[in-house]
Amino acid sequence: MSDPSKLSLAAGTTSAGNLIVALADEDGKLSAMERKLAESVLADVNYATNASIIDIATRAGVSPPTVTRFCRRLGCASFSDFKVQLAKSAYVGLRYLKPEAVTTTPAQVAEDIVTKAQNALYEMHRTLDLDRVNAAVDLLSKAEMIYAFGSGGNSSMIVNELQNRLFRLGARISASNDHGMNLMLSAAAQPGTVVFGSSVSGRNEELISCFELLRERGIPTIALTQDGSPLADVADVVIPINLPEGRNIFRATSTRYASLAVVDIIANLVAYQDRAKSTRILRGIKEQLVKQRDGGDDSQILGD
Repeated sequence: MSDPSKLSLAAGTTSAGNLIVALADEDGKLSAMERKLAESVLADVNYATNASIIDIATRAGVSPPTVTRFCRRLGCASFSDFKVQLAKSAYVGLRYLKPEAVTTTPAQVAEDIVTKAQNALYEMHRTLDLDRVNAAVDLLSKAEMIYAFGSGGNSSMIVNELQNRLFRLGARISASNDHGMNLMLSAAAQPGTVVFGSSVSGRNEELISCFELLRERGIPTIALTQDGSPLADVADVVIPINLPEGRNIFRATSTRYASLAVVDIIANLVAYQDRAKSTRILRGIKEQLVKQRDGGDDSQILGD
């Protein structure tokens, strides 16, 4: 039978997310003294994570036994367990519990989005490792077959865009966003194949497994990811994008602008590896678009 003194949480099994929700007391289940203690903790989570039980009690104006009872009421096995769970929630929980104050007018939102995109592009350009980019271009330009693996919203878009950029240069490339298909393609890849993988966090376990398999089979890999991430550790060539995430949970990540710019840089350099071939194929595509789509207007872009 569940203990009604607990806030719907089993002792010793509190998750970081549930702990933050309980501290926020959105349902009004805490007493006045407990609410005071919760507000004190949320006001400075980093302090509470490192403070002693006496420090926390003194700051909140309660007794140490009250803190102990409070921790158990939140579903924690002990004060130590409470601090462990609080440490896990210090970033994620608070970020989504108390989003940063955001501007909401169209003009303010537009400026915020554009400014963050500009900052991401500037920082990417400032830190871009051109030697690694060149190593990736060398692999891609010589590949008989290219597979591009990425899942999730951003990485799926990135690898699809790589396919969009490289097929028009004559590359044999196939983008895949399916984990099972990626694994099968990795197992079937033949010599002459190069695999490009995108993971913003570098913690995509399925993609990491594919890269480990590809390494065992001697198939070269390229990763667009965070430096030092698990994916970076198993890739042959790593093009790192290490950009901080803002606290505005409502704004899409600006990292995607930097990633797309890297794809454009790679594609441009691949085109220059064989300018005659690239020019011939691009001209053929453009001729068809002018005839079939643009009514003879050569000023339209190469692809919608």
